[in-house]
Amino acid sequence: MNAPLLPEVLLGGQPSHQSALPLAADGVQRYVWQSAFGPMLIEVRDGAVFVNGSRVTSIHELRAQGPTA
Repeated sequence: MNAPLLPEVLLGGQPSHQSALPLAADGVQRYVWQSAFGPMLIEVRDGAVFVNGSRVTSIHELRAQGPTA
């Protein structure tokens, strides 16, 4: 992921007088996913993934913690 971030924007519906929301930031990738349950903000910061502001635990982290009973 050495490529520069693209100037991504979320294009909303009406009213059109509102400006587009810039999603690209230095060192952070952001995506807005429109799901059946509503929009979700997905961010990647320093290799860590966040969904709607909450950090997502990777499978490697879960395996390192060992089995839980």
